Amino acid sequence: MQAAFTAVAVVVALALFASACATGGTGARDEGPAHDAAGGSTVSASLAASPSASAVPPSTSAVPDSAEAVRLVKADPTVSAEVKRELKPCVSDDYPVDVSYGDLTGGPADDIVVNVLSCGDQVGVASYVYREQRGAYHNVFKAEDPPVYAEIDRGLLVVTEQVYAKDDALSNPSSEYVIQYLWTSDRFVQKYRSRTDYSTLGGGDEPAAPGS
Repeated sequence: MQAAFTAVAVVVALALFASACATGGTGARDEGPAHDAAGGSTVSASLAASPSASAVPPSTSAVPDSAEAVRLVKADPTVSAEVKRELKPCVSDDYPVDVSYGDLTGGPADDIVVNVLSCGDQVGVASYVYREQRGAYHNVFKAEDPPVYAEIDRGLLVVTEQVYAKDDALSNPSSEYVIQYLWTSDRFVQKYRSRTDYSTLGGGDEPAAPGS
């Protein structure tokens, strides 16, 4: 009888030991950090290899988010140091940016057009377009020669640039260029450009230069 009890105790002990080994000794499964399909962790997945990548995931809101736009611009290595330095709140936490969302590049998410403005007179300082790719937004267009302003018009990127002569007042530029860009497979290509010369009230359409 004693030998039988001893044998049963040994069997039970072996079973408990095997169960503890199966659960790692904690009763719960031990897991490392989650990984994406490309093999990176969920933290680094939002930082793409491109130097123009920004660590801001695509927005799920249909309403443009100025705070997200500010993060994009400040994290973008292609943005000039001068623009980043001047990008400060005008009042409280109100940054001088205009943001719009739309389909310009046919990507998996809406593209983001960001216009950085001056605080006092709301002049366009710089314009950027960000395209979502592999979980991060990439800079695919920039214009940093003020005054400049970019917007979406029927699937085209339309950039307005005002030109001032030496003695022109801010409210009275000498001329204005309106340039339309179309997205190809991997970049924007200039399609049309019009010029208005306010000094002569003339101007006209100019075809894009070959290869531009």
